Amino acid sequence: MKTSSITRSLAVSALAAAALVPAQPASAAEANSIFLKKGLACPDFNLEFSWTGTITQTKEFVDENGNVVRLLSAGKGTVNTYTNYGTKPGKREAGESLTIRTDGSVTETVYNPDGTQTVTATGHNGLIMFPSDIPAGPSTTHYTGKIVFTIGTDGVFTLISTSGPSIDVCAELAS
Repeated sequence: MKTSSITRSLAVSALAAAALVPAQPASAAEANSIFLKKGLACPDFNLEFSWTGTITQTKEFVDENGNVVRLLSAGKGTVNTYTNYGTKPGKREAGESLTIRTDGSVTETVYNPDGTQTVTATGHNGLIMFPSDIPAGPSTTHYTGKIVFTIGTDGVFTLISTSGPSIDVCAELAS
C-alpha cells in the first residue's frame, strides 16, 4: 500500500484490525495521533486524529498453508478527537475539535485470493477517503452502524456500503 492503513481507515473503536490500525495504547491514559495535510483527509484544512482507549482483541484465521485469510478484531471503545489545524503546512495551530466517545466496534478483514481485502466494520468507525479512492476524497466520516469497503492491491479504498448515522467531520470542523 502507498500509505499506512491507519491514515486510510479509522475503525474508531481502537481500530484493531491489522489492516486498519497501528499498535494500540498500552493503557487508556496513552494517546495516539495522526496528522494529515490539507487535501488528504479534509479539502480545506489539515486534520489531526487522536485517540485514547482500551486495547482490542484480535484473532487471526489461517488456511491449511498457514496464510492469514481473515482477521477479526473487537474493542470496547475509545475517545476520539478530530482537530482542525488550519491551512498552513508548517505551522500547527489547533482550531475547532470534535470529540466522540465510542462504545466499541468489531472489524472483520477478509484477505481475498486476488490480494485485495474486504473490510466490514460495525459499531463506531471512522473512514478517511483520499483523492485516489472511490468515491474520491478528501473526506473524513464518522459512522455509527456498519461500513464495508475494499482495499485494492494498489492501496485504493473503494467504499461498498454504509448504514446508520454518520457525521461529516470536515463539515463539522469547517464551521
